[in-house]
Amino acid sequence: MNKKTKSPLFHVAKRGALPWYKSWAIRGAALLLALVVCGVITSLVTGEDPIAVYGAIWKGSFGTTRKMWVLLQNIAMLLCVSLAVTPAFRMRCWNLGGEGQALIGALASAACMILLPGKVPNWAVIPCMVIASLLAGAVWAGIPAFFKAKYNTNETLFTLMMNYVATQLVAFYCVVWESPKGSATIGIINAKSEIGWFPVVGGQKYLLNILIVAALCVAMHVYLSYSKQGYEIAVVGESERTARYVGIKVERVVIRTMFLSGALCGLAGLLLVAGTNHTLTPTIVDGRGFTAVMVSWLAKFNPVWMIFTSFLLVFLGRGAGEIATKFGLNHSFGDILTGIILFFIIGSEFFINYEIKLTRGAGKEE
Repeated sequence: MNKKTKSPLFHVAKRGALPWYKSWAIRGAALLLALVVCGVITSLVTGEDPIAVYGAIWKGSFGTTRKMWVLLQNIAMLLCVSLAVTPAFRMRCWNLGGEGQALIGALASAACMILLPGKVPNWAVIPCMVIASLLAGAVWAGIPAFFKAKYNTNETLFTLMMNYVATQLVAFYCVVWESPKGSATIGIINAKSEIGWFPVVGGQKYLLNILIVAALCVAMHVYLSYSKQGYEIAVVGESERTARYVGIKVERVVIRTMFLSGALCGLAGLLLVAGTNHTLTPTIVDGRGFTAVMVSWLAKFNPVWMIFTSFLLVFLGRGAGEIATKFGLNHSFGDILTGIILFFIIGSEFFINYEIKLTRGAGKEE
């Protein structure tokens, strides 16, 4: 006996390529809807006026001059790691080890600051830190790259596991170099001599970091869009078979690109130690290695658009933290609001790539 079924009212269809302004309009609408939801939830919890809630979000980033500089610094650090993982992502090599690679770069920088003073001239410490952090990050990414190229191992799991190894290495050396003893923390390194600290530029502590990342953003855009190596990365990402057919050595491209990705993550670790914190902790990267995946993906692996996505995520994160602080809520509430916002932003990608259509003859029995 045949059962009669009704055709669905709606169906999902793949969209064609949308103009950039339409895709960003969808993202903007998702962001506004997320802010409305966050405002309503906060008002229900705190009894505050939603306008005051939105004002707190703004003040979290632009309330004072110092908050503005911290915002720019946080954007720069997130952008640096995002730029670092992007070459590998364009190649469809999923480097999820940005957190660990940045941590290893930070560890190498801190080691130079602690061990080199008195053994080399003071002016040579920072160049040694630069070289050590870049090499450390490159080697940390090069290990999974080698096994990916030679044995086709899963780089996603490999790089992810390397994060945990890096975290434990940093925790171990924080105990080895602890100061004061028994604290399991390093404290501010070279606080009196400031050896290995980046110089203050223009009277602003974070300005040099911001300028370095801005230069890196321009260089990465040129590298990916106009260089031969950028072309090879794009071809390998589209199809390894096509790449091999046109004479590209895929294994070499994979290893070279992962080395570059890891080295730039190591640079992020250097900037955090030498330019921002002047210390080392297992949480110094603060999850940026994982958030960078979202930044790069939302920007469609475009370095220029990453500036805006980095700003968006940092701005919303600081705003959520300000809400929690101002209204006497714990930090977890800020994380909840951040999660809601990210949910809407990620969900908007569905409506960029797909559309929901009314089925003709919907509801009729078949």
